[in-house]
Amino acid sequence: MVKYISLLIIGFILGSIPFGIIIARAKGINLKEVGSRNIGATNVLRSLGKWPAALTLLGDILKGTLAVAIGRHFGMSSVYEGLIGISAILGHNFSMFLGFKGGKGVATSLGVLAIYTPQVAALSILIWLVVVIATKYSSLGAIVSFAILPLNMMLFDPNDKGKMYIAILITILILLRHNDNILRLVKGTERKIGQQK
Repeated sequence: MVKYISLLIIGFILGSIPFGIIIARAKGINLKEVGSRNIGATNVLRSLGKWPAALTLLGDILKGTLAVAIGRHFGMSSVYEGLIGISAILGHNFSMFLGFKGGKGVATSLGVLAIYTPQVAALSILIWLVVVIATKYSSLGAIVSFAILPLNMMLFDPNDKGKMYIAILITILILLRHNDNILRLVKGTERKIGQQK
C-alpha cells in the first residue's frame, strides 16, 4: 500500500511541474498575466511563439509519459499505471507549485496515453490535428478527440477493460476542464490559434 500511495504522489508531483510558467519566466513573462492566462502550450504559442510552445508541449507530454513509465517499472497493473497517469494529469490541472491551480491537462493526457496505449494515443493526436487544422480552435480539437477517447479505446485496445475505465476518467477530466471553452465555442467567442483578442 505504501508503494501504491508513493507512486501516486510521485505522479502528482511530476504533473505539477509547470513547464509553461518556467519557460515563460525565463523570457521575463508571467504566463498567468498574458493571453488566456492558461499555463499550457497554446497560451505559450500565443504569448511567446513557436519554440517556447514546442518546449512546453514536450515537457507537459513527457511528465505524463514518465509517470506511467515509473508505474510500469515497479510492475504495476495496467489499471494502476493508468491511475498514476491520472495523478500526473491532476498534478498538471492543480499544480502544487501554483497554489493548486493549473492547466487543462491535454498534453499531459496525451503523454499518459502515448505509453499506456500508443495506437489510441496516435489516433487521438490525429483527430486533434484534423479538427484544429479545419477549425483553428485548439480547444475544440481537444474536446472532440477526448470525447471519443473511450470509443477509440474500445475499438483499438479492447482486451483490457481496466484501460476503458481509465479512458473514461481521462475524458471526464478533459471535458470538465474545458467547460468554459465549450461555453465560449457555443457563444462564438472562443479565440482561434494565433488570435490575440
